[in-house]
Amino acid sequence: PLFWMLSTSLKASGEIFSIPPQWIPERLEWGNYVEAVKSFPFVRYALNSVFITATSIFGGVLSSAYVAYGFAKLNFPGKDMWFTLMLATMMVPSQITMIPLFIFYSRLGWINTYYPFIIPSFLGSPFFIFLFRQFYLSIPHELSEAARLDGANDFTIWRKIFLPLTKPAMATTAIFLFMFSWNDFMGPLIYLHDPKLFTLQLGLRNFQQQYGTRWHVLMAASILVAIPSIVLFLSFQK
Repeated sequence: PLFWMLSTSLKASGEIFSIPPQWIPERLEWGNYVEAVKSFPFVRYALNSVFITATSIFGGVLSSAYVAYGFAKLNFPGKDMWFTLMLATMMVPSQITMIPLFIFYSRLGWINTYYPFIIPSFLGSPFFIFLFRQFYLSIPHELSEAARLDGANDFTIWRKIFLPLTKPAMATTAIFLFMFSWNDFMGPLIYLHDPKLFTLQLGLRNFQQQYGTRWHVLMAASILVAIPSIVLFLSFQK
């Protein structure tokens, strides 16, 4: 599918549905990419996507790491019960919470804003909290005890000791959050109505509705949108 998308993005309109299929275009139509960028507010939508993705990564990594520290290194009543309850929320399908969340955000006046994407990211995610907690459990307890004897509080211990030691978990979480936020289509479709606030994924859908079957231009735009994910995936495999 990726090769077909790339091939189609470089074809003339008359070659797209030729029989038998022509995988290698006779002439590379690089102008399709220029036309794709000019056909809809590509730069504006890209900046919107970058803003939502960056804030989601920042909030998701910090909040999940901080909550995980409490579950891994602090003792409080019902810790195991609360941790189990938090993990149980992962079994609730997102389709079930879609309508209640929309009503909740609507009453808060957050519809047609970026708040539904940014604020929840600062409240932690069960999967990433679990990921960080497993990393924290592998760190010797003596490190935090030594810092506490030197007068450090829990926030200082977490920030200066645990965060630097869990860079692999932070990188993994950031990559997952990037892939989810950058490729999110359903969220912007539900909460954003103003075209000025659209993300690239929503812009592609609007582009398809607006320009119908201009598949070569649509595939060129899709390639441009997919490039950051491909580059990030290949760059951070290690």
